[in-house]
Amino acid sequence: MAPITTGDVIPDGTVTYFDESDQLQTVSVHSLAAGKKVILFGVPGAFTPTCSTKHVPGFIEKAEELKSKGVDDILLISVNDPFVMKEWAKTYPGNKHVKFLADGSATYTHALGLELDLSEKGLGTRSRRFSLLVDDLKVKVANVESGGEFTVSNADEILKAL
Repeated sequence: MAPITTGDVIPDGTVTYFDESDQLQTVSVHSLAAGKKVILFGVPGAFTPTCSTKHVPGFIEKAEELKSKGVDDILLISVNDPFVMKEWAKTYPGNKHVKFLADGSATYTHALGLELDLSEKGLGTRSRRFSLLVDDLKVKVANVESGGEFTVSNADEILKAL
């Protein structure tokens, strides 16, 4: 499947997360994004170096600025189980705006066309690093990285587009 790009409608699919009451929730991506301006960004894995020290912190640090420019929600997706995502979220105690979503079997990542085979590194199928600016389900900006790069999918690039 071709990777999602500007002008596409994001596919629907289900993801999981733990809510504020520590209850496991399964939700459709469309229910999180319909009628809203959202950032959906993906990383290869929880607790991995670039994801943990650069990509996620960038969106957490810029969250207020992003929201001041009309972004309703910031959604992080990773091919990990919801328990791992919950523990990873706890490592960012100052986070108030980034929702950590689990795509445990990479089903939604495949629907986006953004899967990355990292079997040679013992990680199996993961997500390419990306950030999407989505307005009422339509992709307005698609920043998708090549390989292991981290040059175009950061929060600053989304801010420039706003």
